[in-house]
Amino acid sequence: MDRIAFFRDLAIIIVSAKVFGLVAQKLKAPQVVGEIIAGLLIGPCVFGFVKQSDYLSLIAEIGVIMIMFSAGLETNLRELIKTGPKALMIALVGVLVPLCGGTLLYSCFYGFEAVGSEGFYKAVFIGTILTATSVGITVQTLKELGHIKEHVGTLITSAAIIDDVIGIIVLTFVIGFKNPESKPMIVVRNVLLFFACSICVGILMYYIFKFIDKRHPHQRRVPILGFALCMFFAFAAEEFFGIADITGAYVAGLILCNLNDSEYIARKIDINSYMIFGPVFFASIGLKTQFDGFTSSLLIFSLCFVAVGLITKVIGCGLTAKLMGYNFNESLKVGVGMMTRGEVALIVAQKGLSVGMLDAKYFASVILLIIVSSVTTPIVLKLLYRHSHGSRRTDDEQGEQKEQTQQQAAHTQT
Repeated sequence: MDRIAFFRDLAIIIVSAKVFGLVAQKLKAPQVVGEIIAGLLIGPCVFGFVKQSDYLSLIAEIGVIMIMFSAGLETNLRELIKTGPKALMIALVGVLVPLCGGTLLYSCFYGFEAVGSEGFYKAVFIGTILTATSVGITVQTLKELGHIKEHVGTLITSAAIIDDVIGIIVLTFVIGFKNPESKPMIVVRNVLLFFACSICVGILMYYIFKFIDKRHPHQRRVPILGFALCMFFAFAAEEFFGIADITGAYVAGLILCNLNDSEYIARKIDINSYMIFGPVFFASIGLKTQFDGFTSSLLIFSLCFVAVGLITKVIGCGLTAKLMGYNFNESLKVGVGMMTRGEVALIVAQKGLSVGMLDAKYFASVILLIIVSSVTTPIVLKLLYRHSHGSRRTDDEQGEQKEQTQQQAAHTQT
């Protein structure tokens, strides 16, 4: 793809994503739903106006990094610390249940094979793909709905981040069982080193930024330096520790979330994300979708793969939240918020293809899961929040009516 064609494709993506985003907003759905559908329509799957390229993939990667950095900036650190142990438990069960569900699904379609056989490893790898959670779409939806800073929103975000880290560990262990040369324990060590280094470097960077922010409040140099920190953490996480770059970006946002100008930084980041990088990221999900060579048996497997992928996350994460004392509506929000799949699932699938644990034909199943979960999750989350607010308003109205009745009775007695 030449440079000139890239500019044309970028213009098509930006315009179509915004148009369909506004249409989705008019239909009372989150804008990200429209942007994903726009990518599906202009991509190879339907009209073929735009094809996926390295340039677009890079911009999409920057887009999800900016979304996660913004999510870190808008995180309530006290709430995150408070929800940490609960988020860890939700993430653990949210990985275990889909892992088992995906393994059983593949075995039911293609036969149960002995532990250690090639068929067994392929079955486990299908389950491994289902462990990944895409936090970017859920975060953007929660931001649109204005609930990113609430307790449940923070719980979902932190659980999804932990989920990705656990998913990477599971991936390495699964590959390690098939490939004796790989060393899964090195990944565990790297994860621990990453968070240890993040804490040490983070404390230093926080005080440096606090000093700069105090001397130059509300000046553009602060968000510029903040964005540089985000990019460095995204690079360091993947290059030195083998952790997803989005995790590094989120941690960078957490470092700066208690600055006086954290909201100012987030606003400046959101401007760039909203105009270019965010729409390209969400549209790129649709651009990657291709259904060529779909057989009837593969279609049935893909539909079951999607159903198992969605249901196991809702059950695993939602039930764990319920057991921890959250009410039904809050637990359902957690389960639904964790069921999105995105770039991490694609990375896992690509890794499986490269080591011979996944056939290329199953990429269509993964893409279908990403599309369905990416479109379904924002819509269902919005309905759940609307219902919870409706119930709260009803309770308030009943309380006001009761208070008015009591006042009338007191006035009558007087």
